[in-house]
Amino acid sequence: MEDQKENIFDMDENVKVSHGPEEDSDCHTKPCEQKEPVEAPVPSSKGEFSDPVYKEIAAANGHINRMNKDELRAKLAELKLDTRGVKDVLRKRLKSHYKRQKLMQNAAGGGPTDTYYDYICVVDFEATCEENNPPDFMHEIIEFPMVLVNTHTLEIDDTFQAYVKPEKNSQLSDFCVQLTGITQETVDKAEGFSSVLQRAVTWLQEKELGTKYKYAVLTDGSWDMSKFLNIQCRVSGIRYPQFAKKWINIRKSYGNFYKVPRTHTKLSSMLEKLGLQYDGRPHCGLDDSRNIARIALRMLQDGCLLRVNERIHAGQLLSVPSSAPVEGAPPPHNPRCRN
Repeated sequence: MEDQKENIFDMDENVKVSHGPEEDSDCHTKPCEQKEPVEAPVPSSKGEFSDPVYKEIAAANGHINRMNKDELRAKLAELKLDTRGVKDVLRKRLKSHYKRQKLMQNAAGGGPTDTYYDYICVVDFEATCEENNPPDFMHEIIEFPMVLVNTHTLEIDDTFQAYVKPEKNSQLSDFCVQLTGITQETVDKAEGFSSVLQRAVTWLQEKELGTKYKYAVLTDGSWDMSKFLNIQCRVSGIRYPQFAKKWINIRKSYGNFYKVPRTHTKLSSMLEKLGLQYDGRPHCGLDDSRNIARIALRMLQDGCLLRVNERIHAGQLLSVPSSAPVEGAPPPHNPRCRN
């Protein structure tokens, strides 16, 4: 729902969802896109970049900055790396390659290295919508997809998909059907959100996420968690799930990593800049999630850490600074009713 999410952000800037008092309430109050500080490099364990390896990395970066596009492509081809993408992407890819090589060599001698989550779980909901959503339009989730990315093998391990029956407004608009490809018959036969969330939790538990493996949720923007999931949990009378309270907003990560403005971080733009084409049907939640996962994999291959950078607390959307400790999402638990 890339375009719809953009419209929601523009139109709902000052919309508040009313709610009663609740401990650690997660009601969405204002879908703000807070600016994230430029992602800092990982400090060495001996001090703030005091290790000599960082001087070597800086010297390599200076040389790469002086290379033109043809030189960058030639060097990447020599190293058997991907040569697709715009000049800034190629430059970043080459810098990241040399950084990884230096850090790996240094780690073998007891020096600093980088860490990753074991898995990244990509989520991109589809929700009810109209062509011109009024400010008070209540979006209900109608597709719940997840794509599980293995950060060690750099492959998609598995996927989950379930359609959801809307509870407040069961009739889909013609615009929604045309946009998402989800038919009225499909949602009429689907389970309610509480049951679908239970199935999603069971799927995550079977993957041993949060217990055996460290993982994080990743979304294309802030809306999926801070708005869609937040409102849906209130509609369904259940508590906001703990595992979804922090996530990676890939738009922020992409912008910070490749040094591009927010206007260049839509799904279509990110794919284009990386030299990739959309695979599947746009606005199908599972296909969108797979393409977001492809971007995440490309960024991991280029050396991006993809750490959690947003969270929701007491109804507020907040940024998580890049200096914060790396934390994985907690083990997923069964949905709980609101008190």
